[in-house]
Amino acid sequence: RGRTRLRLHALGFVYQFHHLLPEFDALDNVALPQLIAGKGRGPARENAARLLELLGLGHRLHHQPSQLSGGEQQRVAIARALANSPRVLLADEPTGNLDPATSRTVFQALSELARKEGVAALIATHNLELASYMDRVLALKDGRLAPQAPAPEKRSDTYA
Repeated sequence: RGRTRLRLHALGFVYQFHHLLPEFDALDNVALPQLIAGKGRGPARENAARLLELLGLGHRLHHQPSQLSGGEQQRVAIARALANSPRVLLADEPTGNLDPATSRTVFQALSELARKEGVAALIATHNLELASYMDRVLALKDGRLAPQAPAPEKRSDTYA
């Protein structure tokens, strides 16, 4: 029970594949974890709409996952991961199944929203260009974590 509470309230997860529920629209996919956590339907949907709006999906609230592009689906998954205001967001290759341009857009949206919401983000990626958006980069080499020098194209000016 303790681990379940921890996952529900302190951690947010974004996977390579969005795992959205196909029978629910974008709004309800984001509201659902909040309802499970005990939030009322109205406040859960308001918060879901707010997060989706911040991710540029305000016009897609009532679209089913099958009606959304891959990048839009992944942004819905990001909103869902942040819906219960976790302290830590864990993301495993969150843009691994997207084309390069969409990957940049989704990764920027994830980074900016995590900062805006005050969430620590731990993101695993093989994409060094995307890793350059992060404050700190560690490389896993031979089973050990090692600091990685920031990429020369670090986009620190992108964030306030």
